[in-house]
Amino acid sequence: MDRSLHRLLLAGGLIVSLAMGIRHGFGFFMPPMTSAFGWTRESFAFALGMQNLLWGLAQPFAGALADRHGPGKVLLGGGVLYALGLLLMTVSSTPGLFSLSAGVLLGLALSGTTYSVIFGVLGRSVPTAYRSRAMGLTAAAGSFGQFAMVPIERSLIDGMGWLPALVVLAACALLMLPLSRILSTEAKRFATEPVAHAHPNILQGMLHTFSRAWTEPGFRLLMAGYFVCGFQVVFIGVHLPAYLRDHGLGGNVASMALALIGLFNIFGTFLFGEAGSRYSKPYLLAGIYLARSIAIGAFLYFPLSTGSVLIFAAVIGFLWLSTVPLTNGVIASQFGVQHLGMLSGAVFFSHQVGSFLGVWLGGKLYDLNGNYNVVWGIAIVLGILAALANLPVRETASRAFAAENAR
Repeated sequence: MDRSLHRLLLAGGLIVSLAMGIRHGFGFFMPPMTSAFGWTRESFAFALGMQNLLWGLAQPFAGALADRHGPGKVLLGGGVLYALGLLLMTVSSTPGLFSLSAGVLLGLALSGTTYSVIFGVLGRSVPTAYRSRAMGLTAAAGSFGQFAMVPIERSLIDGMGWLPALVVLAACALLMLPLSRILSTEAKRFATEPVAHAHPNILQGMLHTFSRAWTEPGFRLLMAGYFVCGFQVVFIGVHLPAYLRDHGLGGNVASMALALIGLFNIFGTFLFGEAGSRYSKPYLLAGIYLARSIAIGAFLYFPLSTGSVLIFAAVIGFLWLSTVPLTNGVIASQFGVQHLGMLSGAVFFSHQVGSFLGVWLGGKLYDLNGNYNVVWGIAIVLGILAALANLPVRETASRAFAAENAR
């Protein structure tokens, strides 16, 4: 790969690293903000659930816009919304305002700065032989962002308070703007033939593309599995700090756990991205979901301690976003790369519906029962079902897209 491609990968990786890294620390804002404003955990969790839902809902549109018009403006808009949402969180004194800032604005921001837009660029720029590796590296960059940003956010909150911490994070989000320009510039060097669109109207084109993909059973099963992925990782990412605090373990343990998840996810996403170039991606996905359920079950079975938390964090971190390059790799194999941004976003919407339910049910059922036991159980059962759902998926090219991809 030449230097231009290296710069493209670096810029895309840094954008994803910032976007994913900042959001992974939001769980640390739950105790101080709910205490300051007298909210319930459900109120805080609902806003983050709304964030995930809007992120998923807007992702296909962001991907489709990037597919048609290039990634530059989409990424720039996402970066501006990200900084604005973080700043408005500082004055969101009611659950409604918090849902607008942390929920709606940041959800829209994430749709324009994360995987479907970046993967659409990679799919059209990186040679097929290196595509899974490139996607694995980019997903690993998101994990590095979590590893790097989570301790920083915890330190900012402890040292400055939650409000100044959000201002600092908003300044960090603005770094995505120059990176977006670099990525857009480098992507033009690898521009292929323009995508032929059956419909000039973007919504009609999206519905036409999605309806054809929906006829493939494997696409529907991928969506089902990704739903479970979202439920598990967002529930754990947001509620694990509060769960550990409820059991007498301090914030330092939670900070180390989330950082370890990010650290081991770097290895997991890269290695599973590499493995996807050699082995069946659907079988790898099935193994990941099953392993998650086993890890959660073991975490709940053994006595809770600092050591057990860190072991769980390392194991679940290795499996955390390892589904991302594999799932998107299957989509590229089935449907080609011309609509990769849009179809990746459509599958990601399913992921975010699961994310919404995972984070919201975590808060709702905690408020009802005083513990997270039911949600942990749901996460285990769903992991087993997702493993079964991925086993029949095949990577063969879709007949509905064969003629278009041949052009």
